[in-house]
Amino acid sequence: MFIDTIAYEDAEGRLKKLYDRVKGPGDVVDNIMLAHSLRPHTMEGHMALYKNVLHHSGNAVPKWFLEALGVLVSSLNRCAYCVEHHFAGLTRLLGDPMRANAMRAFIDGRGAPDIFDAAQRAALDYGRKLTEAPMEMTAADIDALRRAGWNDGEILEINQVCAYFAYANRTVLGLGVTTDGDILGLSPNNSDDPNDWGHS
Repeated sequence: MFIDTIAYEDAEGRLKKLYDRVKGPGDVVDNIMLAHSLRPHTMEGHMALYKNVLHHSGNAVPKWFLEALGVLVSSLNRCAYCVEHHFAGLTRLLGDPMRANAMRAFIDGRGAPDIFDAAQRAALDYGRKLTEAPMEMTAADIDALRRAGWNDGEILEINQVCAYFAYANRTVLGLGVTTDGDILGLSPNNSDDPNDWGHS
């Protein structure tokens, strides 16, 4: 990490309460959250955004596919931290490592496109363009998603996941966050309670 952080065992007050909300097994706090420790209010904002964008029962797009979009955006941004965390999450959610590996191969430009259906490929194309050339987005990009079968609420979910990962990737890359000591693939699995940040 390029900046100082406060370890779980040294945390006090508000920071300790936030760590207790977000920690996983063995009191492990992911390094992306530790990066916020000098300004706990930014950790709170980050987790609220993350939980509501990726892990909310109001979403209609399958969680595993939202994770696939996150892996794509993170791969394009060369953010190995987010790729590894969210690929592990994708694999866990699918319960099919071979299928997950085939998806990652396609995302990496090495695999067959039929691992995703046509609607999913359209969403991945949207995520790629939004990540690589956001200033070139037009209404035609949204029309392409509609033609592929996504409704406008689902399109908003796709957009928000791609936008969230742009933020997360820059947090990680800009502060030198690594996976050292993290437990890969954990996530806040209680989608019915936006305030439950516990990772499992």
